[in-house]
Amino acid sequence: MRRRWSLRTRLVVSAVALIAVVVAVIGTVTTIAMHSNLERQLDKQLLAAAQRPDHDPMGGDRSIVQQPGLPIGSVGGHTVVDSDDLVDGVKSVATPGARPDSSPLGDDQLDALESVPRDGYPHTVSLPGLGDFRAISSSSGTFVLGFPLTGVQSTVTTLIVVEVCVTAAGLLAAAITGTALVGIALRPLRRVAATATRVSELPLHSGEVAPLEHVPDAEADPRTEVGQVGAALNRMLGHVGSALAARQESETRVRQFVADASHELRTPLASIRGYAELTRRGGEETGPDTRHALGRIESEAGRMTGLVEDLLLLARLDAGRPLAYEGTGLSPLAYESTDLSPLVVDAVSDARAAGQDHTWRLELPDDPALVPADGPRIQQVLVNLLANARTHTPPGTTVTARVRRDGGWVLVEVLDDGPGIPVELLPHVFERFARGDASRSRNAGSTGLGLAIVQAVVVAHGGAVTVRSVLGRTEFAVRLPGVPGVPGVPGVRESLGAPVVPTAPVVPTAPGAPTAPAAPAAPAIPAIPGTPSVPAPPAAPAIPAHPPTVPAPHPPTHSPTTG
Repeated sequence: MRRRWSLRTRLVVSAVALIAVVVAVIGTVTTIAMHSNLERQLDKQLLAAAQRPDHDPMGGDRSIVQQPGLPIGSVGGHTVVDSDDLVDGVKSVATPGARPDSSPLGDDQLDALESVPRDGYPHTVSLPGLGDFRAISSSSGTFVLGFPLTGVQSTVTTLIVVEVCVTAAGLLAAAITGTALVGIALRPLRRVAATATRVSELPLHSGEVAPLEHVPDAEADPRTEVGQVGAALNRMLGHVGSALAARQESETRVRQFVADASHELRTPLASIRGYAELTRRGGEETGPDTRHALGRIESEAGRMTGLVEDLLLLARLDAGRPLAYEGTGLSPLAYESTDLSPLVVDAVSDARAAGQDHTWRLELPDDPALVPADGPRIQQVLVNLLANARTHTPPGTTVTARVRRDGGWVLVEVLDDGPGIPVELLPHVFERFARGDASRSRNAGSTGLGLAIVQAVVVAHGGAVTVRSVLGRTEFAVRLPGVPGVPGVPGVRESLGAPVVPTAPVVPTAPGAPTAPAAPAAPAIPAIPGTPSVPAPPAAPAIPAHPPTVPAPHPPTHSPTTG
């Protein structure tokens, strides 16, 4: 596709082209007029010379072209009586003496000179080897006289060269001056465009938007073309600002409603669960159907409580409010230097206990993976990602949790070799209430908020979460800023007291590659104290339990979304 010129370039090129056309027309007319004027002057001289007698008035032997006052290079000759033939055609030549000499003309030159009409008017004739002449036949028809056009042609050629040089210099000066003047004239338009560009780069699609920048009044004067553009842009920005303010107010009301409703619903839900549990345990006279119904009440109340807690968390994150984490003793979003490796170990232990039909693997670095983070919130992120992989993959799927450094960042990756995420669902996996297999998600108790919480918490920590999925491989990657300048400390394996990372097999990285078989004697993964432990293969020694460095949150009662 051909690149289009900018407005500045088009204006300058158009102006220079117009000047070039005008100058070319003027130069052409001037050249033609100059040539005609010089030719007329030569014709006057020729007519005057033709009125002279055709012999030497002093009785000498000078030919017609040697008469005084005739230009050097003149040609002429006498004609034969009752004939058009020239008998003594000659050409005057310059000599060192006082008067010019003459030289005879050739036959072809005589033939050309004989072709001059005998009408007494000057005509242009070309003599071979001599060039163009203005020639005239005398009124008596006894001789022909011609003056050379060399002087006229030389003058016209000089004029053309001067015109071309002056025109080129003028066009160059016009281009330079025009570029500067057009640049100055378009400066207000560039400021208007810069304002529009800065506004277009604002994140208008989400979050609270500051008042939009407007075009200065100097560039919004409707009396000028650029001012009309600036004024129209200001009106548009005003409408956009009003719409954004209305949207922000509506979102604020919705978030406030969700937060208030979630906060108020926690107490009655806790009461419902408590009374149902109390009735189920204390009522010996209740039948099995009643006890089953009370158990279902407890289960659904617990599920409702998890949904309310998730909605409250998202509402607070959306509003940018501090997060309180009950039962941890930490201040809201308490950013501490946190080693992610123990958190990943605990999260995988819980996931292994909940999903014994899956294969769980760990890949941890030797050194601590320290990040400034709120440990319980980050562990909630890990629990949600692993539960997402467990819920949305079939039994026998291998799930790998990996921690590694990438420059100044720490990456936590959760990979599985399950069926993958449908292409049409990938752009929506982090949206609220998004589900892949809706029937399985509901049966598993999923609320559709797990990955939305993952994204909100990671963003609140200054990080990012991404997902890539093809058939046979899905990878969620959490990127968090690492702690700079960490001195050498014991590695994770030494701090845990035993190796926890099986070095083989590693999940293949190429999409569609077959999964390597599991190691026959992989050690058991330590579990969180108080959770059911998973027995390791008999040939491998058990790994002592290692509590996390910060209190871990209770595993969510819901299942995260698509994975």
